[in-house]
Amino acid sequence: MTTKDSISSDPPIADPPAAGLSITDLRSTVGLEFGDTALVEAIAGGMAEVEAMLREVARSDVAFVDEAASHLVQAGGKRFRPLFTLLAAQFADGCTKDVVTAAAAVELVHLATLYHDDVMDEATMRRGADSVNARWDNTIAILTGDFLFAHASRLVSDLGTDAARIIAETFGELVTGQMRETVGPAADEDPVEHYLSVIDQKTGSLIATSGRYGGMFSGADAAQTDALYRYGKIVGAAFQISDDVIDIASPATESGKTQGTDLREGVRTLPMLYALAEEGGQGRLTDLLAGPITDDAEVDEALALLRDSQGLKRARVTLADYAEQARAELAVLPECSARQALYAMADHLVARTH
Repeated sequence: MTTKDSISSDPPIADPPAAGLSITDLRSTVGLEFGDTALVEAIAGGMAEVEAMLREVARSDVAFVDEAASHLVQAGGKRFRPLFTLLAAQFADGCTKDVVTAAAAVELVHLATLYHDDVMDEATMRRGADSVNARWDNTIAILTGDFLFAHASRLVSDLGTDAARIIAETFGELVTGQMRETVGPAADEDPVEHYLSVIDQKTGSLIATSGRYGGMFSGADAAQTDALYRYGKIVGAAFQISDDVIDIASPATESGKTQGTDLREGVRTLPMLYALAEEGGQGRLTDLLAGPITDDAEVDEALALLRDSQGLKRARVTLADYAEQARAELAVLPECSARQALYAMADHLVARTH
C-alpha cells in the first residue's frame, strides 16, 4: 500500500490488449532493453498468459463486482511486477505455468493496493481514468481491493505452503510500511532513515517477492533466487526515490495524478527531507512544508525552492547509490540477455531523472 506508488505513478503505457503487452511496450517499460528477440518473444508470450489470467480472475458472476474489479485490470499500466517475475525466471526454466501464476498473483496484490491507496489519498484519477472511489465510493473501493487480495491468495495457495508464507509476509511488510508512513517517525528517529526503511517495506517488498517467485518457480538455485529478491527490493525503493526526484525536477510529467499531490497532502519525500535538514528547521521551505499546502501559489513556491536546494542533489546521489547496489546484486547471475536487461533497468533509474 503506498501513498505514491513507485511504479504505478510512472506515465502509463498503452492499454495492453487481451493478448498481452506488445514488443514495443516491453522495450519501453521502465527502461528494460531487450536485444535478444528470443527473450522478447518469451516475455511477451508469458505476459499474454498473465494478462489472460488477470482478466479471468477479476471476473465475477455479480455484474457490479465484475465491473469494479475489472476497472484497473482493464486500465492497463506497465505491469512491471509480473514482467519482473517473468524476467527473473529466465535464468532457469523460463515462464513455467507456476511462474505465470505467481506473476499474476503479485500483480493482483499490486492492483488491490491501488484501490486502497486511492481511498487514503482521496484520489480522483488512476492511470488516466476515474478512480474507483471517485466513480463509486470509498467502501466499494476498499471492498474491491479486498476482493483482489482474496483472489491473489487463492492463486498463491496453488503454489504451495512456502509461496503462501512468502506472500503473507509480504502483506505484512506492505501494511507495516504504510502504517509507519502514516504515523511518521518517532521523536528519536532520523526522518531520512525512517523514510528509506518505509519505502523498503511498502514498495520494495512486493517487487522483491516478484523476483523471488520468478527464481523459485523456474528452478533457479538458492543463491540466484536470493540475488533476484535483493535486486527487486533495492529497485523497488529506488524507483520511489526516482519518482520523488521527478515530481520536483519535472513537475509536468504525465503521471495521471494531480501535480504537487505530496505537497498538498503534507507528504514529505526524500528531497524534501534532505532540504529540511539543510535548513535546520528555520527558513521559508520549513514553513511551507509544516503541513499540507492548499494554495497553488505556495505549491509553486515550494517546488521552486526544492529545485534550487541541496536536498534535490542529495536525493540524486542516494538514487545513484541504490542503482549501484542493484547492479552489484546481479554478479551471481549468469551472463545472458536477461541479466543485461536488469542492468539496463538499474541504469534507467538514474537516467529517467535527468
